[in-house]
Amino acid sequence: MNRTWLPLIITCMMAVPASSQTLFTYGDQSVSAADFVRAFNKNNTQPMANKTQAMKEYLDLYINSRLKIREAYQKGFDTLPQIRAEVDNLRNQIIESYMSDPETMDRLVKEAFERSKKDIHVGHIFIPLTNNDTTATLAAAKAIHARLVKGEDFPKLAAEVSKDPAASHNKGDIGWITVFTLPYPFENAVYALAPGKISSPVRSKLGYHIFKNIGERKALGKMKAKQILLAFPPGSDDAAKKQIALKADSLYKRIIAGDDFGKLATAFSNDYVTAISGGSMPDFGVGQYDPVFESKVWALTKNGAVTKPFMTAHGYHIVQRGSIVPVVTDPANKTNEQELRRKINMDQRWRAAREVVLQKIRKQVSFQRAAFDNASLYAFTDSMIDGRPINIGRIITKETTLYTIGDSTITAANWLLYVPAYRYRSDGTGRKTYDELMDEYTQQIIFKYYRDHLEKYNDDFRYQMSEFRDGNLFFEIMQQEIWSRAHTDTAELKALYETNKSKYNWSKSADAVIFFCSDQAVAKTLYEQLKKNPARWREISEPLSEKVVADSSRYEWTQIPNKNKMVPVNGMLTSPIVNTTDNTSSFAYIIKTYPQPTSRSFAEAKGLVINDYQNLLEEQWVKELRKKYPVKIDEKVWESISR
Repeated sequence: MNRTWLPLIITCMMAVPASSQTLFTYGDQSVSAADFVRAFNKNNTQPMANKTQAMKEYLDLYINSRLKIREAYQKGFDTLPQIRAEVDNLRNQIIESYMSDPETMDRLVKEAFERSKKDIHVGHIFIPLTNNDTTATLAAAKAIHARLVKGEDFPKLAAEVSKDPAASHNKGDIGWITVFTLPYPFENAVYALAPGKISSPVRSKLGYHIFKNIGERKALGKMKAKQILLAFPPGSDDAAKKQIALKADSLYKRIIAGDDFGKLATAFSNDYVTAISGGSMPDFGVGQYDPVFESKVWALTKNGAVTKPFMTAHGYHIVQRGSIVPVVTDPANKTNEQELRRKINMDQRWRAAREVVLQKIRKQVSFQRAAFDNASLYAFTDSMIDGRPINIGRIITKETTLYTIGDSTITAANWLLYVPAYRYRSDGTGRKTYDELMDEYTQQIIFKYYRDHLEKYNDDFRYQMSEFRDGNLFFEIMQQEIWSRAHTDTAELKALYETNKSKYNWSKSADAVIFFCSDQAVAKTLYEQLKKNPARWREISEPLSEKVVADSSRYEWTQIPNKNKMVPVNGMLTSPIVNTTDNTSSFAYIIKTYPQPTSRSFAEAKGLVINDYQNLLEEQWVKELRKKYPVKIDEKVWESISR
């Protein structure tokens, strides 16, 4: 090893453990070096000439703030309703971002983005479960799959064997799909296929599904369109449908002759949601509507083109194409990324991210199953919820422990509260099995415990919540101990003013109006108007009140923007100057100058007196706090981090 590197390596090795050591104590509380360094780096982002000196100055401020916050806790400010409400509100706002796995979410976003660039024409065969016999149903699905692999015609076989209600007329052709069109497991199967290829049977709660990639194309994006729907009334016979067809033809002819599509949609369309907006539909992509509808609409090649009347199961449609919203192809588009994340969180694929998080949680949280028998618990559940006679479940009571998680105990009573609310499947296919419910329940209680105790398991979350809570407590105790007293103790303010009257003088000053403008263009416009008659500044600036703040007061010459080296004179208008940090602009209209220093009255000096009184109160208070909570700094730890 090169010896010149040895001191650096030793320093790095020493610095790592130091960051986790206690830097200082105050009373019975302590602060780690890591927490101090984190706070320093967050609040000192600008380049600094002497970092050690900057850290020393910040340490004094940091210690004083910890003392004030400690006093706020001592006085019970953390229990104030408004403080607790604000903390709970923030917790609810940010916690979900800590309950997912970032790497998994990023992978799902990238996957959805890539799939969004391609549409796939899909064939589908459905084989439903027979008497809940998954083995027999899977065997039947595999047999059909084997026939397809050998070369049998997909449409013909779909019409013959598929139990999809639409298969008899669409022969398994379900049209074009894109990302988020199908349930995630089906989408995975389809997007894994090359054109012309057939998937192995895919399981769902209802049975097995076989998919074919009939063809692919570059994604079409979304269409803006208007429609007129002449709906079939319930029970319509062929004669009634023929009359509706004649009416649709009549409307189509009027449109071709030049009648306004939107007005006709409002007057005649039975799609009452879109009719009120002239037939305008929400933007839609492929796979959202009936394949017949989509094939007719996407066949339109020009904006403004109109379909001839065509029939679906809903009735007769006439559709006018609007513009096309193309698919986003830029992976750096943040708006599109946020939309994909929103859809993922509403889609089945969030379970993938949730499963990753669950595995991580199980490694962090102590979760133990008690020695209970499933069959006995389920029998007890039946007796308590459905009133069934109890047999083997007699050994279970509401107080029976099912699980322990962290410092919490889950009993049969907790389980009984869960079952009635979640026993039915969301797709309307009936009850879940008790094993399914128990699997979901254990996941829920693990997630809930982790969520409720996240500060214990996630340092970033703990730090953010602690920082917010402490910030609110700091503000509250400063308001009560310093700021309110400094503003309301008139006698002390006047006494301080009289004692230090010579301190509160005006240097060279002027009565002036300073105009703070939202941008340079607004400042230039206002400046040009004021040059003609600055005395009318109120009248001239009023129309721009949303973009201009006019502050009229007495100012010292050093406070007047862009005065440069000029001596202010009555009626002078300084030219606008741009603030480079936010691109705002300001300038001043000088009404009256005071070229000689003069004494400030108490009213004029009150702001300065209040500031001095606040500093005095705070200095006295900090001395008291340092006596109440003695501060001890570990000099070795300080030296290791301040280097």
